[in-house]
Amino acid sequence: MLMPKRVKWRKQMRGRMTGKALRGAEVSFGEYGLQALEPGWITARQIEAARRTIVRGMKRRGKIWIRIFPAKPYTHKPPETRMGSGKGNVEYYVAPVKPGRVMFEVSGLSAEIAIAALKSAQYKFSIKTKVVGRFAGGE
Repeated sequence: MLMPKRVKWRKQMRGRMTGKALRGAEVSFGEYGLQALEPGWITARQIEAARRTIVRGMKRRGKIWIRIFPAKPYTHKPPETRMGSGKGNVEYYVAPVKPGRVMFEVSGLSAEIAIAALKSAQYKFSIKTKVVGRFAGGE
């Protein structure tokens, strides 16, 4: 599971996810990528599940790049706890993703296999995504 080795502050505020992704919005390492179409928090479990699906779809050929990292702590208070008494404990880590962000990239295999592997990973996320190519805007 992906998580930071050490953090400066244990708990963070939630913040806002307005606007589109300025950085990481183009396929820069591989040939095909999985791009987010709406804002959301991607958990470390979702990233790992998608990675496994892509690796299985590629049949251990080619190369994969994970372009997002879960560095934001998600806190959660236990059930049936009274109001007050501070912020909850860190339960897991999330990666804030804005629309346009390329989350995964693959290369070194044919277009059909790459697109099929990325399409199977789309089901692992709680946000809408699309498969993009390096040279064209679409597939």
